Amino acid sequence: MRSKASSKSKNGAFDESAGLRPRKSLGQNFLRDDRISRKIVLAIDLRPADVVLEIGPGEGALTRHLAASGARLVLVELDERAVGRMRELYGGSGVQVLHQDVLTVDLDALAASMSTERLRVVGNIPYYITSPILFHVLDNRHRVRDLTMMVQKEVARRLAAVPRTKEYGILSVFCQLFADVEILFDVQPGSFHPRPDVTSSVVRLVMLDRPRYALRDEQFFREMVRSVYGMRRKTLRNALRYFLDADPAAAVPDASILQRRPEDLTIEETVGLSNFLFEHFRR
Repeated sequence: MRSKASSKSKNGAFDESAGLRPRKSLGQNFLRDDRISRKIVLAIDLRPADVVLEIGPGEGALTRHLAASGARLVLVELDERAVGRMRELYGGSGVQVLHQDVLTVDLDALAASMSTERLRVVGNIPYYITSPILFHVLDNRHRVRDLTMMVQKEVARRLAAVPRTKEYGILSVFCQLFADVEILFDVQPGSFHPRPDVTSSVVRLVMLDRPRYALRDEQFFREMVRSVYGMRRKTLRNALRYFLDADPAAAVPDASILQRRPEDLTIEETVGLSNFLFEHFRR
């Protein structure tokens, strides 16, 4: 679909039919398939009592359906053109529009200001910031009920991957420890403008009330996973030396686990290893 520059009518109001010119610097690929927009919002199954945080509304493909659900809506957008468009279209309707980088949004304070225990987060985001957004939401999961967003298909497979597969890694471990992960459906490149080179997937993460397996120290676990899974083809013994500055073999009761690779460990085994190492090698 050909893009049109954002424009205003004679009375100064934005023309809702006019599109924004995508900015490559912001990684923008606007969703232009209304069937997909409807399908995403239907999958979220909103209720009027819900508070929805939409990340990067852009041209408003999802926004119009989110607003129609009756749920309270907060939009976070970095592009000043889209901010102006959203304020023009939804000003006075109770929709809040924040001109801000979502990674700087205090989700705890936002939820409190909206008098809700947990936010419902949704977005069609630039793919280059998928991981930072995922970790930002996971870090604030006590204030988030669920996250539904568009990601690159390969990334979606990584979120839901199982051990001993090439997709299994850091994102798999973190997301599945703190949330139930579900791939809802794929979205073809032709649904976007400009057309991306990859197929996309809509994924949903439903936050757990507590980690799937009990952690002795979450910060230690995060540091260990990032370090060790970053060297997934090394044996655990070799990978852990970089993290601990010591040979863990003398402390681990079953040294055979150290001959395995990080990608072979289940999430439960990864948590168990972290808990043990925290007791013996805490920093």
